[in-house]
Amino acid sequence: MGLDSFIGFKVLKVEGAARLGQLYTAHGVVPTPAFMPVATQGSLRAFPHHLLESPILLANTYHLYLRPGPTLLEEAGGLHRFMGWKGALLTDSGGYQIFSLASRRQLSPEGVLFASHIDGSRHLLTPEKVVAIQRSIGSDIQMVLDVCPPYPASAAEMHQALELTHAWAVRARQAFEANPTAYGYPLQQFGIVQGGVDPELRQASYRALEALAFEGWAVGGLAVGEPFQLRKPILHLMGQILPPDKPRYVMGLGTPQDILEAISAGMDLFDCVLPTRNARHALLYGWDGLRNLRNARYARDFTPIPPWGYTRAYLHHLFRVEDPAALTLATAANLHFFLELVATARRHLEAGTFAEWKEALLPQLTYRHPSR
Repeated sequence: MGLDSFIGFKVLKVEGAARLGQLYTAHGVVPTPAFMPVATQGSLRAFPHHLLESPILLANTYHLYLRPGPTLLEEAGGLHRFMGWKGALLTDSGGYQIFSLASRRQLSPEGVLFASHIDGSRHLLTPEKVVAIQRSIGSDIQMVLDVCPPYPASAAEMHQALELTHAWAVRARQAFEANPTAYGYPLQQFGIVQGGVDPELRQASYRALEALAFEGWAVGGLAVGEPFQLRKPILHLMGQILPPDKPRYVMGLGTPQDILEAISAGMDLFDCVLPTRNARHALLYGWDGLRNLRNARYARDFTPIPPWGYTRAYLHHLFRVEDPAALTLATAANLHFFLELVATARRHLEAGTFAEWKEALLPQLTYRHPSR
């Protein structure tokens, strides 16, 4: 596959605040709105990624730094070659681990000191080091190192998170601009706006960063425990203040309901572990809601499941006998649904019927089938 030297973003059509677009990377074009399946450690859990119908995956800088490590990735020619992936790659910076591994890290103006969750060894990640690691990975889109505060967060926690996020972003941008390429192709770097569910803090965070001219922007610090009714207005605020000519990425979002709301707010990229994690617990998403295939009611349900047509009864059986194939088939079904959800959203944006379709669909998507 030839690499493309043109990177950037184009908005093709707008319906309300929602946008139909194209994100150009060195490893191909990503039609937006797009859902990015999460391949944290360079793999989709229990699923071979070459079967995936997605132009982009998300991987994690912190985990890839620990294993297999930057040296091996450089010897392999980057993560694309190492994992045999021809599409685009976006890497989180490790900022989410500041939130999820809070008991194992210490923050300072210099960076974040982690005690490895693998062996307890200590590692200092600075904004500059994170840029260098992501260059070793060869990710098409790099996220800057940031602090993702919890919900709810105290005023002191939020102040520290914003102060460090903004200072680190300046250093990360300088480090990136010194060499915005890897393995002979151009990279992109996205800035991250924090501020929790406080509109004033969100606006102040963006104002502190807007002069840095990132290739794209991310909304961090959502889907960390706050209720949907607090998350929704922040999504719409971000759609109003982030640059209209740059891609917008909501980190760690979310449920099908969240994704559709974020699209209607003008967001373009989303990622979440829910489709893969829930698949391993026999929870399958579909156009008529969420169902648990371990429940006895599916033992004789011969309804085929997209994309491969295995029946609910067969998956129920595989989960009962603990066959590893159950994880693969369920993961395939959930990833297919999430990717089909955003593909259908794109078709409705093209037709100018997105808002009408979304409102009709939401009651079905949020339905959870009974356990009996």
